[in-house]
Amino acid sequence: MGMPTGQLFKPKVQDFVIRFPTVPTPCSQFSMASSASSMLLPLGSASGIHQRISSDKIRPLVVRCLNANINAKEWRMKEYGKELNLTRRREMIGLVCGMSSLVIDVLNAKAAGLPPEDKPRLCDDACEKELENVPMVTTESGLQYKDIKVGGGPSPPVGFQVAANYVAMVPSGQIFDSSLEKKQLYIFRVGSGQVIKGLDEGILSMKVGGTRRLYIPGSLAFPKGLTSAPGRPRVAPSSPVVFDVSLEYIPGLEDDEE
Repeated sequence: MGMPTGQLFKPKVQDFVIRFPTVPTPCSQFSMASSASSMLLPLGSASGIHQRISSDKIRPLVVRCLNANINAKEWRMKEYGKELNLTRRREMIGLVCGMSSLVIDVLNAKAAGLPPEDKPRLCDDACEKELENVPMVTTESGLQYKDIKVGGGPSPPVGFQVAANYVAMVPSGQIFDSSLEKKQLYIFRVGSGQVIKGLDEGILSMKVGGTRRLYIPGSLAFPKGLTSAPGRPRVAPSSPVVFDVSLEYIPGLEDDEE
């Protein structure tokens, strides 16, 4: 068909508008609308034609953009807070584990009889100072002793039972056994091999009521040694030990005397 003479063809503006796909955020929409407005114009339009974007359409877009920025900032702050809390939790767990290890080490040191220790003794600090001036007695077997206190009662005959208190130590002074801690007198038969040789020999020459420190050489001590355990350090095989002993009474001998 022919066109009427003098009638110009006017394209419909809405038929030539390029429609772009939706972008992810309001901010990118606003950026595209402000910086690339010419792309929203109809094809064939002159550059002098103004972009027809009303302020009513832009204002909500700006608000959405600002809200998106605020939400993004809040999200980043929340994520940072989560990471910070996680880091602090890890640090606290590490600190707790470190403190637990330290406490366990301290408890193990105390359990092994390592210093510092606050255990009952037969010879206190004042006694230790006085003991420095007491002469040392050495027997033929190599046993050495110092009398802390000389008793006034009888000496035990071989084969008799005796009741005694004792504190057994390694040479450094660490306690590995004690009747005072057990709160019970130790009763055994002297001269019959029920105890180590050094203790047997040392008590045989004591008198009831006396207290003595025995310096027992390895040959008269524990041939197989003693393993470490809660409350006592290790005693090496045939190593020297120190015993503080108090002879309390001799059951059979006292009964005979009465």
